[in-house]
Amino acid sequence: MAAPSPFHGSKCTARSISLPTRLHPHSLRIEAELNKLKTWEASCSSIVAPPGAETIQVGLAGVMELYNYVQEIIHSPLTRQALLRHQHRKLVDEALDWSVTLLDACGTAKDILSMTKGYVQILQSALRRKGLDSSNISSYISFRKKAKKDVTKCIGSLQKMESKLGYSPLLNLDHHLMVVVRLLREVSSIAISTFRTLLQFFSMPGGRKMFDGLSLITKLVSMNSGKGEKILNEVGSVDVAIHSLQEQLRGGGGGDGKVELGVVQRRLETLNVSVEGLEAGVDCMYRCLVQNRVSLLNLLTQ
Repeated sequence: MAAPSPFHGSKCTARSISLPTRLHPHSLRIEAELNKLKTWEASCSSIVAPPGAETIQVGLAGVMELYNYVQEIIHSPLTRQALLRHQHRKLVDEALDWSVTLLDACGTAKDILSMTKGYVQILQSALRRKGLDSSNISSYISFRKKAKKDVTKCIGSLQKMESKLGYSPLLNLDHHLMVVVRLLREVSSIAISTFRTLLQFFSMPGGRKMFDGLSLITKLVSMNSGKGEKILNEVGSVDVAIHSLQEQLRGGGGGDGKVELGVVQRRLETLNVSVEGLEAGVDCMYRCLVQNRVSLLNLLTQ
């Protein structure tokens, strides 16, 4: 089932790049999609917790839609003629550099999603058979620590790319090329924001220190802010549950163990479903980025 769009009923105040109709027959739709994604970006940064999987899937779908339009514009005779006439290889090289960073980020997300699903399924299997032991829990916690380090490194690379977007001045370009370059930069900027949101999905702090001293039921009930907003996403809620179980196995936690395991099972199932949905979106996004890079490389062989 398609995730509900967070754009419905929102007013967008984002700047438009004013695409001319002759650039692409769907120029108005491109502008509308850009504006919706900017509204999505603003809504993601205004909530307490990192967005959940459904919200992120909406962002990925929007970025892929934009790249489909970019593909058509790159292949248009107007673009090819303009690049050939002005010999602006540097513009294509710039876009190729961006594509490498985005592909790396997408690849990192794919790896973390795959590993997360694997560890979650191991935990689920252990729970069904005999219950979790300290080795299962320690392995998951070690993986989460490594994943957070990978996320931090990848976000750093995206931030470096973001700081360079728009740095090169658009001098001596005809109007068509200028609009195309601005569009590529806008789409790349939105893609960076979307991948950053996706990666932050895995960096939610939800460990031992967050609700220290509380029972698991109290912790999970306390996952709302005073305004009723969730302060943990699917990953964070599993982290809290796993750390609570670790304390319980060490003899430092109280409460009913059966209730604890039941809560963990439900949280793991929710995370597993979320990860599978994100995997499908990220796989499509990766293929989309590869196609975009191939199209850019083909421009250099014209």
